[in-house]
Amino acid sequence: MQWASVGPRPGFLPGRVRVNVTEAKYPVHVDNQSQIHRIALSMLKGIGPVNARNLVAYCGGVDPIFTDKKLKNTLEKVPGIGPKLIASITDKKVLPAAEKELAYVHKHKLRMLFYLDAEYPKRLKHAEDAPVILFVKGDADLDATRVVSVVGTRTPTEQGKRLCVDLVEGLKEVNATIVSGLAYGIDIVAHRYAMKNGLPTIGCVAHGLDKLYPGDHAATAKEMVKHGALVSELPSGSPFAPGNFPARNRVIAGLADCTIVVESGSKGGSLITADIASSYDREVFAFPGRPTDPRSEGCNKLIQQNKAALITCAKDVITLMEWLPKKKKAPAQAALFADLMPEEQTLVDIIKAKGKVSIDDLCVASKMPQGKAAGLLLNLEFSGVVRVLPGKVYELN
Repeated sequence: MQWASVGPRPGFLPGRVRVNVTEAKYPVHVDNQSQIHRIALSMLKGIGPVNARNLVAYCGGVDPIFTDKKLKNTLEKVPGIGPKLIASITDKKVLPAAEKELAYVHKHKLRMLFYLDAEYPKRLKHAEDAPVILFVKGDADLDATRVVSVVGTRTPTEQGKRLCVDLVEGLKEVNATIVSGLAYGIDIVAHRYAMKNGLPTIGCVAHGLDKLYPGDHAATAKEMVKHGALVSELPSGSPFAPGNFPARNRVIAGLADCTIVVESGSKGGSLITADIASSYDREVFAFPGRPTDPRSEGCNKLIQQNKAALITCAKDVITLMEWLPKKKKAPAQAALFADLMPEEQTLVDIIKAKGKVSIDDLCVASKMPQGKAAGLLLNLEFSGVVRVLPGKVYELN
């Protein structure tokens, strides 16, 4: 795939996204016409992810939105859908554009993940404002066991670059997938050193997959497709707009278990990403910096306001995320069996052989009076060797 470079470096729009958890139902099969309808839904002007989901719920699916002849009557009942949006939904130009986009998807062998698909990223699925559709170039597992978003300033210090390199190298211990935005600075350092360390890396872009910004990173992006993926919610040919970047940041935050801010000024996209990650109930971490360094101002502020946990290295992240292998504990009874009295051992052996045993059956098998067996079982329960179930049934802990 060839990418076109795009224009001047965009700015960021401030904002915070609030979300609720929603459940999805997974379709079994989707034909080409339904795929066209799904793309068309994502292309409707003025219809954001929340309204799109409302449309699907009220219309009984995606297809009726574009096939129901009495749709207008239904649309008038959908919360948040007024005359202007109804005109957008019924625009006859949408379906031909969606059909053209599906042809582009097939030609360039993109993955197309709709929010109702089982393959849609599970972490992102929990965000109500998550993209209706994702276009993916590359085979990266978007549901990898451990996914970390790494973000930061576009003009990092040498110390910031070194922190990012060491962080990514340290995350190799847990085979983390690295997510970032393919921008200048911390983003591109994270992507390149992920590949250098054999880690999958995912680039979330703020434009269609037919172009690449910045064009300087085209070679890296091409290599990333082999070792990860590029992801966008925008179709090919989408206008290049500064507002796409804050929207893209919610994908960076939503795909990951945690977001790490390496360096940041007092404003910028990395702080937006951290804010969104927090609203998604994801962990946020930040490297502290000197109070006099403007490129550490954002990180220091996140830590000061308890919006991010302070970290100094990858080991801190691994520990705080509880990603270290847990030592297996020996079963409680294994440590206690050596101290059992002979009659207690008899009862334990019977329970071990049968799995679950009533006190009556234990008395029969052990030839003990019920009063004596009950006393011994009580001691075994207090010692953590057995537990009692409803109906005076016993099993080993």
